[in-house]
Amino acid sequence: MINPDEDVDLIFQFKNDINKEAAFTKIIKKYQERLYWHIRRMVVEHENANDVLQNVFIKVWKGLANFREDSQLYTWLYKIATNESLTFIASQNKRKSISFSNEESNLSNKIVADQHFDSNKIEWKLQLAIQKLPEKQRVVFLLRYYEEMPYGEMSTVLETSEGALKASYHHAVKKIEDFILNH
Repeated sequence: MINPDEDVDLIFQFKNDINKEAAFTKIIKKYQERLYWHIRRMVVEHENANDVLQNVFIKVWKGLANFREDSQLYTWLYKIATNESLTFIASQNKRKSISFSNEESNLSNKIVADQHFDSNKIEWKLQLAIQKLPEKQRVVFLLRYYEEMPYGEMSTVLETSEGALKASYHHAVKKIEDFILNH
């Protein structure tokens, strides 16, 4: 579980060059699995998730000394992971010169092609439905549903009002329900 006091101590150690590498290693160990799964739900493929996660920790290493502690470390890390995931998706779209709707279809096809895929299982239908959501609704849904992130923290991560986030989540849930019931 997240212990903000432990995070403050690790940040202090890092900023003051007191076992800087050890403090960073502890941060990685504490958050890498949660960040990996957050990223993986967005970019779908394991290899891409690992690449994005590595970029996240590079940015954290470079930026931790300037972390202002306006928010919790956890919130800051998720903001970086979300932005890096969105940047990765955008770069994939540019590289392939395809529209986002085609990329959504491509991600859906990757899910269907997965050897463990069983279209009768509700969790796979959920994953397909999530990939069909518009980008903002997908991110909001992932943070709220899987990470159980409060709207206040999500507002900080996504730099959007809580009201807009609640509306996005509501619309996402309705679209997912419709998809699951009709497929």
